[in-house]
Amino acid sequence: MSAPAQAIAVVQALETVLRHDRGRLMAALTHRLGSFQRAEDALQEASLSALSHWARDGLPQSPQGWLIRVAFRKALDQLRAEGRDAEREAAMHLVNELLGQDEPEPIPDERLRLIFTCCHPALELKSRVALTLRTVCGLSTSEIARLFLDNETTMGQRLTRAKTKIASAGIAYTVPPPEHWHDRLQAVLTTVYLIFTTGYTPAPDETRDLCGEALFLARLLDALCPAQPEIEGALALMLLTNARRAARVNASGATVPPAEQDRKLWNRDEEAEGRQRLEAALRRKRAGPFQIKAAISACQMAEPGPDWPQILQLYTALLPLEPTPVVRLNHAVALSENGLVAAALATLQDLREPLADFQPFHAARAAVLSMAGQIEAARQAYDQAIALANQESDHLFLAGRLQGLG
Repeated sequence: MSAPAQAIAVVQALETVLRHDRGRLMAALTHRLGSFQRAEDALQEASLSALSHWARDGLPQSPQGWLIRVAFRKALDQLRAEGRDAEREAAMHLVNELLGQDEPEPIPDERLRLIFTCCHPALELKSRVALTLRTVCGLSTSEIARLFLDNETTMGQRLTRAKTKIASAGIAYTVPPPEHWHDRLQAVLTTVYLIFTTGYTPAPDETRDLCGEALFLARLLDALCPAQPEIEGALALMLLTNARRAARVNASGATVPPAEQDRKLWNRDEEAEGRQRLEAALRRKRAGPFQIKAAISACQMAEPGPDWPQILQLYTALLPLEPTPVVRLNHAVALSENGLVAAALATLQDLREPLADFQPFHAARAAVLSMAGQIEAARQAYDQAIALANQESDHLFLAGRLQGLG
């Protein structure tokens, strides 16, 4: 293999390892080094070293183990340069022990510990979610910014502040015992669900299975603290949504709403498990946001079509728990599907400013305007939605709806 080809192969191999295992590597490093920043710096330096060493010596038998050991060496050098205090002494002692082992230990899965650290109540909710997506799943700052409708610079500053807060406040890198989960559980579940939704509509070049990652974390949470209805509800929501994944895009490449999907493509095993998880959660009679959202998803999959009266009742129950613009938008859609078009339009009018850059808002508004017979306004709303569509499948769907107006 020529030198340029070898260099390209090494870069691709490193990118694959980091894409699939960055979260586990960061979690293992953070656990032992006691610092997000030290872990990030050490992994970055180890990755740079890999480019030259792997090109010269070939790929190691365990690229992940190689990166961990080199990252520990880089971290040890940095700890020594920083001087001495009790925390650094402890970290240096642990790293020396690990480097002294004949065989590198298997990389433990510390991601749940890392998520709970990111979701500490000392951080505001948005920062908790963003930091977890960046650190555990390796999403880029720009990807997270798009998810939150922020610009990249603002999100970068938010992530920096969150890491600084963890360091300055001395937040422990631990999983709290179940009796202390209440303050963090909604933030953790929101984080896991956002990981899922990011993977559900991936970019064309995305190869990470973020939906599988989120389902793994949700099952891990459920196993760690069983009989928690909101954990069961979040898992049910993801299972029911994932069951429709194969039908989300049609043969032409356009997005298909649940009401119009080919139900033969649904994964009935995942649907059955999702309904079973939801029923178990509801029997505990401690309703929460994720249970309600899972129930909405189940109603969207009712036979022979969505149960819109029940969906409207569920969104009405969800609103006091999550009075966010997006929940209000979905409530407006449910109103329109139940014939309450004027009420839906009034709600949409109030949401024009907070959701001005949110593509689904303009798509929903176009559909409701069409129901109201305001065809020209609906056409303009579809144009706005198309201009904001990031996914080609959404672009095709919206263009089809626009064409359908005549």
